[in-house]
Amino acid sequence: MDWLDPISILFLSVFTTVFLFKMGSLWNSSNKGFPPGPRPLPFIGNLHIMDLKRPHTTMLKLSKVYGPVFSIQMGLQKIVVLTGYETVKEALVTQADGFAERPIIPMFEDIGKGFGVIFSHGENWKVMRRFTLTTLRDYGMGKRTIEDKIVEECSFLIKKLESYEGKPVETTRIMNAATANIIVSILLDKRYEYEDSTFLRLLQMANENIRLAGTPSVMEEKKNKTNGYFHTENLKSLVANLFAAGMDTTASTLLWGLLLMMKYPEIQRKVQEEIRTVVGSSQPRTEHRTKMPYTDAVIHELQRFASIVPANLPHATTVDVTLKGYFIPKGTHVLPLLISVLKDETQWEKPYKFYPEHFLDSEGKFVKRDAFMPFSAGRRICAGETLAKMELFLFFTSLLQRFTFQPAPGISKEDLDLTPAIGIVTPPVSFKLCALPHS
Repeated sequence: MDWLDPISILFLSVFTTVFLFKMGSLWNSSNKGFPPGPRPLPFIGNLHIMDLKRPHTTMLKLSKVYGPVFSIQMGLQKIVVLTGYETVKEALVTQADGFAERPIIPMFEDIGKGFGVIFSHGENWKVMRRFTLTTLRDYGMGKRTIEDKIVEECSFLIKKLESYEGKPVETTRIMNAATANIIVSILLDKRYEYEDSTFLRLLQMANENIRLAGTPSVMEEKKNKTNGYFHTENLKSLVANLFAAGMDTTASTLLWGLLLMMKYPEIQRKVQEEIRTVVGSSQPRTEHRTKMPYTDAVIHELQRFASIVPANLPHATTVDVTLKGYFIPKGTHVLPLLISVLKDETQWEKPYKFYPEHFLDSEGKFVKRDAFMPFSAGRRICAGETLAKMELFLFFTSLLQRFTFQPAPGISKEDLDLTPAIGIVTPPVSFKLCALPHS
């Protein structure tokens, strides 16, 4: 191998240095008006500087350097990252149509094949989203019928926790099962026992082939539509989307709620006192919410603090757009960082603390906050927001009405870990609790 002499090695080193410099120069010169960002390396882009387990943490740091609109390159793919309430609002709300697409990402395409509602595109997405909202309303979303189903499921969950007689229990699977039963009741008009083998398989495989196509309203849609969007693959993906989204996010939020109540027992006591004052021994109902400002504030704050979808799902521009003075071409991948909104230091008094007073005025009345965006915003806002809010309130108040939650023996509240798990959805890391029934 005589070609590896010192002169050759020196030449290769100089060539590589010049090549890397030229690539960086091309990145800058070919993107005039494009948001700034760290210089990428060939082939890997900026992957070498990313925390691949929690990429949103790296993005938050980069926003301190490059501002609220900046670019990164993941491999060969350029991505524009949006941070902070004002920027995300301008993109997703003020320029909603311009940021309404989903990008073509191989992983998501493999999962959804472009069907369903979460990862679909263009006209298919519009038709499926409209169908989803109409169907959920038809099946009782936001109405007394679905509230009755949630209340019924609350009673099953309470009985399950009572069966442990205050002994330590890890509640992730139980909470997943309880929240999944709500979406199952909408899709299949039934519920499963928490130990049912079929149900356990459904919990493990959110993309299970559930037969929704045979329901009367879906055949009706086929008669009334001639555009070809209502076919089995689209409906299977849609049901998988609804099942996964309807279970995972709500269950994760409730798990954060129980963990935070153990971490801050004084807040738990104040919630329980308000429940006793307003609801008494009756079953909590949605009409109680307006009379329970502190509990409402706690639920909003746990959603803000937990920020269970920190990086949001990616968007794409439908046309050439200008944002904060930067030019973003049509088809650009865009990531509106939700955690940067929910923990925006210009919007929240104590962004990194669990502080229910964020949603209370000086008189203790509930206050809405514009920067509260746990369901995202704009055209791609979560279709199940109304259902999720109802579930969170009814499950949370029903549980705190019947139990006081404490850490497992030998664990102090100071030992409780508030580090989120890794994933697109970030529940708390696994923990055990003791659900002590009220006498």
